[in-house]
Amino acid sequence: MAAYLVFVARRFGQLVLVVFLGISATFFITHMTPVDPVAESISAITNFGKSDPEAIELMRKTLTELYGLQGNVFEQYVSFWSRLIRGDLGPSLSAFPTPVSQIIFRALPWTVGLMISATLISFTIGNTLGALAGYYRKSRLLKIISLGLIGLQPIPYYILAFILLILFGFVWPVLPITGGYEMNADLTLSFTLVLDIIRHSILPAMALVLVGAGSWLTGMRALTSNIVTEDYVTFAELGGVGSTRILRSYVVRNAIVPQLTGLAMSLGAIFNGTVITEIVFGYPGIGTLLIDAVHAGDYSLVLGLASLSIIGVAIAVFLIDILSPLLDPRIKAE
Repeated sequence: MAAYLVFVARRFGQLVLVVFLGISATFFITHMTPVDPVAESISAITNFGKSDPEAIELMRKTLTELYGLQGNVFEQYVSFWSRLIRGDLGPSLSAFPTPVSQIIFRALPWTVGLMISATLISFTIGNTLGALAGYYRKSRLLKIISLGLIGLQPIPYYILAFILLILFGFVWPVLPITGGYEMNADLTLSFTLVLDIIRHSILPAMALVLVGAGSWLTGMRALTSNIVTEDYVTFAELGGVGSTRILRSYVVRNAIVPQLTGLAMSLGAIFNGTVITEIVFGYPGIGTLLIDAVHAGDYSLVLGLASLSIIGVAIAVFLIDILSPLLDPRIKAE
């Protein structure tokens, strides 16, 4: 137990270091851009008419403080970390004076809902079919299904997204093709709103599932094919143990551990968003928000989104590391 606690403490230290270095690199990269958010904001305000020079200077000082741009780069860096720890990312340049954190958390539920559901569905379908295809290697039906999903895997998901959009939006118009809900919809939480949101998420989720399931299937089938040749599986078959029990208790139980590692990585990466898919379907998630922020030169928002992504992926890797010895007794925390 003591060795495991030391292992967890060491991995947590690595987590803190990775987050620190990743966010620091993002800070300096974004601050190398030629965009001056203070000048941009003042320009946008003064475009509507003349302003008093004293008022403009007061405005400049206030905006400099709001954007955390006081002093040199090192002082701005220290100020950024002190504000980040408090959860204050400052105001957005493109949606001034709305806080960056408010804009991010407004879009985050859309991406999290879409990505988690699509990832879990593709994980379940791919691993189930992969385990069956690896164990029942002579099944023609499983070979055909596997070939179809693996054939979809090399297709870029945005190409598949366009195909689904044309197919179900124009050829057979049964599903909405843009947005997260109907225009002028009543956003009060209700069964009608939930059903509307689900209908709008079907096409983007389908594009992600069809492409993702093939990779899960390929990995699980390879793992299963290796495990079925192990002595303990052969011994169980000779002992008269049912094939269903062998597949469930002997094969899948051992093959699923590496796949769970991949699942944790995929769930950690949901904060990256699915940029192109969200753009294709006009989905109001993190991906769309990131593209809009880049086009607007809103580096405060870009920095906030990048920090969220770094923290999410780092935490996912940390959880994988500390849970692996518990999930698989063959792994030692040393």
